Amino acid sequence: MSARYSYTTAPSADRNDLANFRALLPYLWEYRGRVLLALISLLLAKLASVGVPLVLKALVDHLDLSEGQVLAALPVGLLLAYGMAKLGTSLFTELRDVLFTRVRYRAMRRLTLRTLDHLHRLSLRFHLERKTGAIARDLQRGAASLSSILNYLTFSILPVLVEFALVMGILLQGYDVVFTLIIALSVAAYVAFTFAVMNWRMEYRLTANRFESEANNRAVESLMNYETVKYFGAERREIERVDHTLGQWEDNVIKSQASISLLNFGQAAIIAVGVTAVMFFAASEVIHGAMSLGDFVLVNAFLLQLFIPLGFLGMVYRQMRHALTDMDQLVKLLEEQPEIEDRPGAPDLRVERGEVRFEHVDFAYQPERPILQDVDFTIPPGRKLAVVGHSGAGKSTLARLLFRFYDVSGGRILIDGQDIREVTQASLRAAIGIVPQDTVLFNESIEYNLRYARPEASFEEMVEAAKLAQLHDFVESLPEGYATVVGERGLKLSGGEKQRVAIARAILKRPKILIFDEATSALDSHAEQAILEALQRASAGHTTLAIAHRLSTIVDADEILVLEHGRVIERGSHAALLNAGGHYAAMWALQQKEAAQLPPEGAAGDEGVPTGQGDGAPQPAP
Repeated sequence: MSARYSYTTAPSADRNDLANFRALLPYLWEYRGRVLLALISLLLAKLASVGVPLVLKALVDHLDLSEGQVLAALPVGLLLAYGMAKLGTSLFTELRDVLFTRVRYRAMRRLTLRTLDHLHRLSLRFHLERKTGAIARDLQRGAASLSSILNYLTFSILPVLVEFALVMGILLQGYDVVFTLIIALSVAAYVAFTFAVMNWRMEYRLTANRFESEANNRAVESLMNYETVKYFGAERREIERVDHTLGQWEDNVIKSQASISLLNFGQAAIIAVGVTAVMFFAASEVIHGAMSLGDFVLVNAFLLQLFIPLGFLGMVYRQMRHALTDMDQLVKLLEEQPEIEDRPGAPDLRVERGEVRFEHVDFAYQPERPILQDVDFTIPPGRKLAVVGHSGAGKSTLARLLFRFYDVSGGRILIDGQDIREVTQASLRAAIGIVPQDTVLFNESIEYNLRYARPEASFEEMVEAAKLAQLHDFVESLPEGYATVVGERGLKLSGGEKQRVAIARAILKRPKILIFDEATSALDSHAEQAILEALQRASAGHTTLAIAHRLSTIVDADEILVLEHGRVIERGSHAALLNAGGHYAAMWALQQKEAAQLPPEGAAGDEGVPTGQGDGAPQPAP
């Protein structure tokens, strides 16, 4: 896995916020017209907002009568203008919100989908090393951060900047430059102080995020391994692991929160000094006749309009930094490069005969630990080749390489003479069906899981595949039939029932090439034999690679390979290998001896018997 995306090291405060910010631009560009209209509405709202103090000044000057003077008429025009300016501010502000809302939520939707698509394109190596809980938290936090950043930009930062520019222009044009200088210096001091303190305390936030993701991951992992936790009575241990991490998260969050007090006090002090200085000079100008009472009210109103949102701007800056920090892990995740990618202009795989050839294949997950060495074999079209060997010999790696979850280190893999590295991954995987050793199902109905192989298949085709897999009768015994929900990861079904679903799914896919990776490991011998006979009928005309531990399941193979430490040490038919008296014959003799020592079938429970039979509902696997 790339060093960019990590769960175990503390994030650094020296992040490239500008790069993270640039990652937002594509999501704005899609709705650039709507964004432009929102910005125009923002400008109109601020023009109306700045107009309110100007009209108020005119009203105060009009009503500021000298002693003995009488007001000749009510200033209806000014009063209406005041009301219209207030109404215009609200109207254009709400219009801006309406225009930008779709941009914000569409951006969240697109980012979530893009990240999910990216995760699916990353290599199996990444997903074997991933921490699901941490990724889920980073995705959730990153999408929310994108929304927050866009929200702060549109509704907080840009309005303050526009209003600041308008007010400073008016003050500079109509009043003593001292007012502009005091306000500018106050704002500069406020911003500099805020940046300095926020950058100092940001490390606490980064560290808190790391511990929060780790705690979330540990909690999710303990629930995903619920049965294992129960087996070993480790509930308290799991709680303590999560609590230890949450304790570190708590310490850093408290430090981060406590530092806000210093920040808030410093910001308030700067604003107080700036406001006092401006009001002092304004009052002096009024006393000396250089400014009218209306001018005094105008300057005071401008101060309120600037400094009140400026107080919130400190909070907005904090939240923006937090949002950029929260988004940092997601940006790094999106920068993670897929290990396996289609070559530019790669054609689709054309499968006519279905011949599979491993040509002097070498492979290693890590360079220092080779898994396969000079593996060379051919599966002719419509034939069945079986691979056997002890655990760790590299049997299942053959299936992963054929699906191109990894690329070979040496040699090549050909299907009908086409190097699988030269064709699209989608077309390659569409041509291959697999019954894996560990069947994990979606927490959906049996029908959903079956039709996952070929969503366009008819109900009749699905039922036919279920019958071939000896699954149909069990499903029909359930109250909800094919609509029965199997539970998370299929935990409401026994191991044998899950494998039947996997077998039916592979049959329904109708691939040219089939892989059986310990396909009947969860079945008893009787059920296994019934399914093997069905699979023989279903796989007729298909090129089949069978990876097996039970040698009794592959005696019908056209050729059997024996793997030892990643090398093919024997090959031949079942009979030929027995006659050779080598490794295969020894394995066969051992398994026959073990089988003879087992109790009669059914005497001690049978994982292959559908657990739903008897009470009409699926039960948890034993």
